[in-house]
Amino acid sequence: MPDNRDPGRFPETGQDPRNQPGDSLSEASEDTATSTLDRPSRRTPRSSPAKGTPIPRGKHKPKKKRSAWIELPILLVVVVVVALLVREFLLQTFYIPSPSMEKTLLVGDRVIVNKIVYETRDPERGEVVVFKPPSAWQHPGKDDDFIKRIIGIGGDHIICCDTKGRITINGYALNESYLFPGNVPSHIRFDVTVPSNRYFMLGDHRAVSGDSRYNLTVQSGTIPKSAIVGRAFAIYWPLNRIDNLPIPSTLKQVPDPPGS
Repeated sequence: MPDNRDPGRFPETGQDPRNQPGDSLSEASEDTATSTLDRPSRRTPRSSPAKGTPIPRGKHKPKKKRSAWIELPILLVVVVVVALLVREFLLQTFYIPSPSMEKTLLVGDRVIVNKIVYETRDPERGEVVVFKPPSAWQHPGKDDDFIKRIIGIGGDHIICCDTKGRITINGYALNESYLFPGNVPSHIRFDVTVPSNRYFMLGDHRAVSGDSRYNLTVQSGTIPKSAIVGRAFAIYWPLNRIDNLPIPSTLKQVPDPPGS
């Protein structure tokens, strides 16, 4: 008896076996060929592909991948531009070339300076800052940035020294544990009131630091806020020296100047 099943379909899926990948019309199965001879010759219409079966489409040319030799220079340019913007407006690194801030900063240390922090607030006592000193502070032919600690702010009355050899600010005697071992707070005597919006600067290694004490005849040895480049807030190199640069507790305890 002839097989009445549709030879052009799989009974389970309804798919045309001739349309399966890798098959052609001349590669039909033996059963399909036999049953086809028992019925009038006619072209079996193609069935619609089962749901979910991808419909073959024309070949698309693959997109050419951008060469790494082109992308690398572009990436390097972007990195350089970002680094320049950060250095110009946000952060800058500085190398410590002298011992004037020992024991806090050693020769060869590298520090990170925040350049925008004083856009939103004023500098505070005890902060370590990088600044552009007046020309009178510079050695002839030099144009270096300085790094010192802020000891006094506008309105502060600073005296060196009390009967115990301590610097006093607004009557409060400093306990300067951050000084270089063996240093006295100052061998130069002074009595100054810091002008408004200006800052009195001292190095932590007082015996070798060229700072406000040596320039007392001009604005009481102070610098303006506009001369400050930014706050040095951390040491990042060498690795065994990584640390932050906090405000010493003794300078946090200084009372505000009278009338402030």
